[in-house]
Amino acid sequence: MKVVVLAGGVGGARLAFGFYKALAPDDLSVVVNTGDDFEHLGLRICPDLDTVMYTLAGLANRETGWGLTHDTFEALDALGQLGGPSWFRLGDRDLATHLQRTVLLSNGLRLTEATDRLCGALGIEARVLPMTDAAVATKVVTTEGELDFQDYFVRRRCEPVVRKIRFQGIESAQPSPEVLAALRNADAVVIAPSNPFVSVEPILALPGVRELVAAKPALAVSPIVGGQAVKGPAAKMLDELGLDVSAAGVARRYRGLIHGFVMDQQDEGLAGDVRSLGLEVAVTQTIMRSDADRASLARDCLDLLDRLGS
Repeated sequence: MKVVVLAGGVGGARLAFGFYKALAPDDLSVVVNTGDDFEHLGLRICPDLDTVMYTLAGLANRETGWGLTHDTFEALDALGQLGGPSWFRLGDRDLATHLQRTVLLSNGLRLTEATDRLCGALGIEARVLPMTDAAVATKVVTTEGELDFQDYFVRRRCEPVVRKIRFQGIESAQPSPEVLAALRNADAVVIAPSNPFVSVEPILALPGVRELVAAKPALAVSPIVGGQAVKGPAAKMLDELGLDVSAAGVARRYRGLIHGFVMDQQDEGLAGDVRSLGLEVAVTQTIMRSDADRASLARDCLDLLDRLGS
C-alpha cells in the first residue's frame, strides 16, 4: 500500500516514523508543512521539515521532540552575549542543516531538491516532501495584533489569544510536482496527529490538494486526547476559535475530507459522535511514547485503511 502522510510538528513526525517502520520506504511519502518556515540569521529555517528528517533518521531529541539529540548551544549562547537574537533555539549541530540548506537554495535548488539532498545525507530512504517550493508564511491574528508564527509559538510561548489564522502567499503558491504525483499515485492518505490549524491546513489550502486527498481512502489521527493536546497549542486554539476541544471536534473539522478517524482509548465515549459523522472509527492507543508505540499506531492506521478500501 502506497501511503502519503500529511504531517507537521512532533506528533506528525512520530507517526511518520511509525509508517517508516511499517512500510517499505518506496511506499511512503511524507508531505510536510512549510508554513512555519522563516528566515533567521540569514538562514532558511524549516522547523517541521527538520523535525521529520531528524525523527526518521533516528537523530531527534526524544525529550523535546525537536532538534538533535545531545546537541549543544554554544554558538547560540555566544550570539546572545554579543547582543544577537537567541530566542529561537538553534543547536550547534542543527545549525549545519540550516547552513547547508541555505547554500543549496542559493545555488538554485528548489526546496524539494534541497530536502532530498539532506535526506540522502541522513540516510532517509522514504520521500520527505515540502508541501510547496514557494514561500508561504503562517500568520496568527491575535488580540495583540498579527504575529509571525514563530513569534507566536516560540517567542511568546502561545500566550496571545488567537482570533484567526491566515497563510500569506498561499494564493500564488502551488504544491510541488512531487507532492501532486505522490497524492495521485497514493493508495491512501493519512493526516497525522498534527495541529489542524497551523500544520495541516496550510497543506490542504494549496490548490488541488484537498480534492486529491478527498478522492482517496483517507483518515485522520486525533491530536486531542482527553480534551488536551498531546503537544503544542491545538487545544488552546480550538477553544479560542470557539470550537469543541475534543477528538470529536477535530473529526468535525475534517468532515467531508476523510473517511476514517483514529482516536485514543481515553476518548472511546466519543466514538459514537464521530461515527454519526459518517466516519469509520478506530479506538486505540495514540500517545506515542516509544518507537514500538509509533509502529503500532501506524499498523492500526493501516488496518483502518484496509477497512476503508474494502
